[in-house]
Amino acid sequence: MTDALESSSDERNLEESNNRILQFIEDVTTNAGQVQERVLKAILSGNAGVEYLLRHGLNGSTDRETFKKLIPVVTYEDVKPDINRVANGEPSSIICSTPISEFFTSSGTSKGENKLIPTTEEELERKSLYSSLLMPVINQFVPDLHKGKTMYFLFVREEAKTPGGLLARPVLTSLQKRSYFKKRTYTNPYTDCTSPRETILCTDSFQSMYSQMLCGLWYGDQVLRVGTMFASAFIRAIHFLEKHWRLLCHDIRTGTLNPRITDPSVREAVARIVKPNPDLAEFIEKECNKESWKGIIPRIWRNTKYIDVVVTGAMSQYIPTLNYFGNDLPLVSTSYVSSECCFAINLNPLSKPTEVAYTIIPTMAYFEFLPVSREIGVPEPNPVEVLDLVDVKLGQEYEVVVTTYAGLYRYRVGDILRVAGFKNNTPQFNFVCRKNVALSIDADKTDEVELHNAVKNASNILLPFDASLIEYTSHANTSTIPGHYVLYWEITQSSENPIPRYIFEDCCFAVEESLNSVYRECRVSDKSIGPLEIRIVENGTFDKMMDYAIASGSSISQYKPPRCVTRAPIVELLDSRVMSNYFSPKPPEWAPGHKHWNTN
Repeated sequence: MTDALESSSDERNLEESNNRILQFIEDVTTNAGQVQERVLKAILSGNAGVEYLLRHGLNGSTDRETFKKLIPVVTYEDVKPDINRVANGEPSSIICSTPISEFFTSSGTSKGENKLIPTTEEELERKSLYSSLLMPVINQFVPDLHKGKTMYFLFVREEAKTPGGLLARPVLTSLQKRSYFKKRTYTNPYTDCTSPRETILCTDSFQSMYSQMLCGLWYGDQVLRVGTMFASAFIRAIHFLEKHWRLLCHDIRTGTLNPRITDPSVREAVARIVKPNPDLAEFIEKECNKESWKGIIPRIWRNTKYIDVVVTGAMSQYIPTLNYFGNDLPLVSTSYVSSECCFAINLNPLSKPTEVAYTIIPTMAYFEFLPVSREIGVPEPNPVEVLDLVDVKLGQEYEVVVTTYAGLYRYRVGDILRVAGFKNNTPQFNFVCRKNVALSIDADKTDEVELHNAVKNASNILLPFDASLIEYTSHANTSTIPGHYVLYWEITQSSENPIPRYIFEDCCFAVEESLNSVYRECRVSDKSIGPLEIRIVENGTFDKMMDYAIASGSSISQYKPPRCVTRAPIVELLDSRVMSNYFSPKPPEWAPGHKHWNTN
């Protein structure tokens, strides 16, 4: 009787908590203009004495008009010198009155190195508050998720210390390694995950993945949702199951743990969960042994309601694969976040991936929007046209500009959004793309300039063989797991001086060595990107590609070869003319932190 009363009380408390959060979302989206004005005033009054704002003449003013008149719209390159000063040990008050507690390493890069995004303890608490908004929204569409478990793969990445002694690490690694995460008990019913914290905090990628997958399989029918942050990582997890299901089933049958798992804390944590279960092992073996893996996710985790992954932006390329493995389970993109701040949530989580619209949460930061045009020949508007949150227009595209509590002021994030509608007085946005990004497989973002410089460096290797690069393009190939970059090269070469295979392999490696640190980390540490491939195409291939574009309506006077191709007919045309292909023979060099930091 007592247990029933306690359960009933818990249900009421959860319902009340959910209702409060939903009412909060209703209130802030209704009063978005006033909320944004209060947020800006709080940021500016709290940081009135910081060097950056004083340098621009703000002198304690907190009104919106003065702020917009005096503080410029900036990119990372503009504020990088001030951020580096703090990273090197100078006072946080250069950019923020509250002490900078650490730096988040953004997947965006600056001159090949991770961007350093400042954060504070207060900002981390704000991220925690933001996270609490997600499940009450989903609960309206998929109820009773608190009655089961979540198989959500989480991983930590390598971290470094700046010369000034502050940690520099990805935001997810920070949240997972902080003391509250390590010590928390699962008082939030929505955070009952199959993975013990020891398996998440293990830095060995194989041991972490194996032990998390083992526990996820063990809990089986208790699992009500599955996922991870990005679609690419979840597909990698399913591919891992494809490769290792026999070993995993052996461990479930015998209640043991594979000897390749050597981390003592991981072994101890898994031993507390996994006990001998021959029936479960036989069931998993039967499913994995079938010829087709279509629908493998709901076949093994039979009570799964949806797949929780980001499938917008560059991750949309993985939707067909997820639909295959998930047998068309709903793909739910819950949130829009970055290293800079938490932006928005998806209030219609069961919407189709192509229709996902994120609703800005006006309390998270001060948001502005710079109108953009992606049409050829249309110049970017002057930054004076930057608009407030409540002034954007339906159907228009904008680059988002943020002012945060942690020391970024009118900062261009680089994300392009399109206004899809409104929740009360707050706009809802489709995520369109990252500005200037040409290639992306996982957390990597390689832009055209960086790609061009890498190709230029590599093509110099051909010169001693009287060969040169005529033209090139690229493609993010996700038909393999992990995905990898493919470069299509059209070259001229002398028939009297043939090029050995190893030279092209050296070219592949030279490209990888020239790419940014996030790409190299994905190749070396995460192994979430495969070796780069160069495909040599027949001479005249790029003329054929131009003919196709002109036949499809492009202007011959404005045509220029794209540096990245995504459309299937173009990729098929290129692949039909491949004469030979080569892969990078080894991973590029990578180490945590920036190259010039002393990480000893």
